[in-house]
Amino acid sequence: MTAWWQSGYAEDCKSLYAGSIPTQASNIFIMIETITLSNFRNHIACRVKTHGCHNVIITGPNGAGKTAILEAVSMLGGDRGLRGANMNEISRFNGDGGFSIFANLTDETEISVCFSPNDTNRRAKIDGDNTTLSDLSDILRIVWLTPKEDRLFIDAASERRAFFDRLVTSFDSSHAGRVAKLSKLMTERAIAIKNGCDKKWLDALDLQIAGTAVAISTARIQYAGELNYFLKNCAVTISGLIETMLIDGNTPTEAERKYLVYLYDNRDLIGDKMILDGPNKSDFGVFNKELNLPANITSTGQQKTVLLELIMSHAKLVQAKTKHQPLILLDEAAAHLDYVARKKLFYELGTADAQVWATGLDPEVFSEVPNAVFVACKNGTINNILVARN
Repeated sequence: MTAWWQSGYAEDCKSLYAGSIPTQASNIFIMIETITLSNFRNHIACRVKTHGCHNVIITGPNGAGKTAILEAVSMLGGDRGLRGANMNEISRFNGDGGFSIFANLTDETEISVCFSPNDTNRRAKIDGDNTTLSDLSDILRIVWLTPKEDRLFIDAASERRAFFDRLVTSFDSSHAGRVAKLSKLMTERAIAIKNGCDKKWLDALDLQIAGTAVAISTARIQYAGELNYFLKNCAVTISGLIETMLIDGNTPTEAERKYLVYLYDNRDLIGDKMILDGPNKSDFGVFNKELNLPANITSTGQQKTVLLELIMSHAKLVQAKTKHQPLILLDEAAAHLDYVARKKLFYELGTADAQVWATGLDPEVFSEVPNAVFVACKNGTINNILVARN
């Protein structure tokens, strides 16, 4: 299969998507002024003040609670958090089983997320009034990068799909639901075939699977193309049965019809398993245009540089399409980066229209980050704050 970067597709994205991506962004720029944690991870009680800075640098030794602060910020967007942990795991060990996160924003909005031992899920409030978790995402758009993603290009395809599908969901709130629905439908199909159900039932399942699968692939292709619009030194690639149909010029209706034929022709089990191609087998990749190499065969530091460009470009796409500047969370931001790569990152942080929260072991590494507040974290407490506006 010809990858996008080989076919020239990625290079053509600026013209393909020029009409769909606004060239002017609004000035809606909401930052966190203060965030207060109670019984969250190893923090009994702590408060971080950002002093109006665009960059919040949290440093300290391993286990100090740096990532916990980023996790708390990530939950203010209505998500389960950057670690995807169960609520009971987030509550402080030997605490009362609950936790709370409270934030004041620069537009004077107050938002909070809390969990109590009697709750089945988190509760959210905006300006003191109860609200849904999904409403929080209308206020704060949050994207993150953690050490888990440092292996993104060499891990299994399923990890890359999950990573990019999360980014797609930033713009298409139904995308995650479609991905979950497809998995459920395929499980039902495998059980139906194994139990020898009638043809009409399989026909109905295949029709649902085909429609859902094409919708997933279409959203992935659109996102990758729009992201490539903002990428300079790399390009996102995508491969898969349905994605190839669409990239080769088939309309979604034509792709759905062809995939239905494929499903009809593959109704046999191999052993006790159903082997089926589709969005469940698709793969994302990233091509490093500076090195003229796929990212997965470059060094760890070069892969980290590409990941950072992906996240920063995604933030630009969020701003262009939603007219909201996002919050960017970078856990162990400078890990694996040499001096030149760090300088490049710090320049990006200085010019980004976003509030960036980043963690690291050594504050000296971040000494050249402009417009920053430095937070020293130790044993779940905030020891001191130094504001730098260089």
